[in-house]
Amino acid sequence: MIMEMKDSGSVVLTAYHPHSPARIPGMEQSFVQDIPPGHSPASRKSFSRCRRINRMLSNESVPPPAFSRSNSQASMDSTSMEDFWCEVESIKESSEDGSDEATLLEFKPADEGELEAEWLQDVGLSTLISGAEEEDGQALLSTLTRTQAAAVQKRYNTYTQTLRKKNKHTVRDVRDIFGTSDSSPTFETVPVSPVPSNGIQLPGQKPVWKSVSSNSCLDCGLDKGSPSITEELSYEVSFSESITVLPKTQEWPKNQRFKKEDSALPKFIVRKSRFGLTEVGDLSPEDMKKIRYLSLIELTAFYDALGVELKRNRAERVRGRENGLFGVPLTVLLENDQKKVPGIKVPLIFQKLLLKLEETGLETEGILRVPGSASRVKNLHQELEAKFYEDTFDWDQVRNNDAAGLLKMFIRELPSPLFTVEYLPAFITLVEKISKIKLQLQALHLLIMLLPEANRDTAKAFLQFLKKVVANEGKNKMNLWNVSMIVAPNLFIYKGKRANQQEMQAAATTAHVVRLLIRYQDILWTVPSFLISQVRKMNEAAMNNSKRQLMFDKGVRKLLRRKTMERERPERPEGAVTFPPYLQSDIPEGVIRVYAPLHSKVSMAIQLNSQTKAKDILARFHCENSRGSSQNMRGQIQSLHEIGGNIGQHCLDPDAYMLDVYRANPQAEWVIKPKAS
Repeated sequence: MIMEMKDSGSVVLTAYHPHSPARIPGMEQSFVQDIPPGHSPASRKSFSRCRRINRMLSNESVPPPAFSRSNSQASMDSTSMEDFWCEVESIKESSEDGSDEATLLEFKPADEGELEAEWLQDVGLSTLISGAEEEDGQALLSTLTRTQAAAVQKRYNTYTQTLRKKNKHTVRDVRDIFGTSDSSPTFETVPVSPVPSNGIQLPGQKPVWKSVSSNSCLDCGLDKGSPSITEELSYEVSFSESITVLPKTQEWPKNQRFKKEDSALPKFIVRKSRFGLTEVGDLSPEDMKKIRYLSLIELTAFYDALGVELKRNRAERVRGRENGLFGVPLTVLLENDQKKVPGIKVPLIFQKLLLKLEETGLETEGILRVPGSASRVKNLHQELEAKFYEDTFDWDQVRNNDAAGLLKMFIRELPSPLFTVEYLPAFITLVEKISKIKLQLQALHLLIMLLPEANRDTAKAFLQFLKKVVANEGKNKMNLWNVSMIVAPNLFIYKGKRANQQEMQAAATTAHVVRLLIRYQDILWTVPSFLISQVRKMNEAAMNNSKRQLMFDKGVRKLLRRKTMERERPERPEGAVTFPPYLQSDIPEGVIRVYAPLHSKVSMAIQLNSQTKAKDILARFHCENSRGSSQNMRGQIQSLHEIGGNIGQHCLDPDAYMLDVYRANPQAEWVIKPKAS
């Protein structure tokens, strides 16, 4: 991979054809050191070449890169990055023998205004480009915070200005779209105030926090007893609105080094509000699509608030293979696998490789680091392609190190990187330009929310496996930093053509990103509550627009009939009040009817109080139906779901206080059913 450095300091990743590897300048330098413990003699050639790369990095004669060094680029000495460069050499050798047959990705420079136009489309605001007035775009705009609105306005202004310069066509003025009259148009924004987790802010209501207990927070960080700093994360207010320090006052130490020790990473605690926490899989696909829109807007606003430019690639995608296992797009793999296993979210071959390693390889010393036999891995690759779907492949013949090699090969050969071509520069920037780990984590959190569903689910399965590897450090000798260094080249230096100076300086950056992904994965796959609140408001705005449109369409037809009925209707007594239909129903305020179609008792009316939790309702149904439930249902994990109203579908946290959820969405239905896996 070539990383071209522009004047702005941005990174442009350029793909290559993997059959033309280039030599690294300075590779002829050599020095002799002992082979580290745990490495086989067969790897002596690779380690010799690895150390020559390390010598190149540490050689004072090497000119410094053309860009200013940040807190990450001079972060690790050559010996601490040895595993990283050995992995790079292993990847290069696998490419040289033809085992990596990857699809070519070409990166094309964008014309002025094109990136802004693509950005507006990616956040669901294509209506600003087309000029059409669609309900979804209007609903989205109505939910934006102050910083989010400023980010949208900035991109739209840039887009319109470049189009006017090119004289392509008449462009509407931003004031005509958003109804402003001054020379500095602004969006109508939503007032920024703390909102309940997974809910909406009710008039006059303050968010209520649970008292701190062992189960009241999501604890991500170090094992108990490790010396570290503990910080609290809040999901109640958007990250961009929470930034109070101007970026101009920040200084990034030029020679700051990453600390390899696990204790260098702070421990983060996310308190559960009365709405509990929501994981990515707890929301409907329709609502997750809106989460992606809002996440990109929020990420852009977040970078703007920090004074950091959000860079992304434009890639012309080449269609990958449509069958097989390796080098096939994730979406195609899943379409093929779902014919065999409906509803599957992670490719079968990837699951099987993870399962093989979890069953037999977690305690293997040097797992992931010690390479398997290149010839065996190549033969296993070919045999898997031929026999996997026929269920005739013999997994007992696969050695653990070879299985690890196949796992890394699968990730490298994806036609598009697991963390997507578009946002790889953003992953690098969050470490190079942002000094505080808390802010890095917030940016990383939004990037995870941006991932396509297939990429996000596959990445989650992979990181869960890596966490298990680190948990077995006592036997496999692979700590968090070791694992991060091995995995980073496979995720970020994909289809690399040669390791140039800039790429080498970014090595510690990518390893640190992987370290954050592994350590804080439980946080990263939790949907920030302020985004869920905005989704609720989007849905409410869309419903209101639909009702108005429906009334308009039927208005002419109903007008005469309504007028006729009003003339025939007797006069109401003075002071009479008409209640909406849902208040005229038999169910009083604070009572919900819960449906459980898989239970023998399929419904139950439940009176809510301030202490009723979702798990209390589940326990009550379980008690009432313990004898009559089907045998199949007893083995499934049942969850309470909020369906309809201002949310598509929402699997509730067992600790969610139901009265708060009910008040946030009184039009919802409540259903007990198995949680989606």
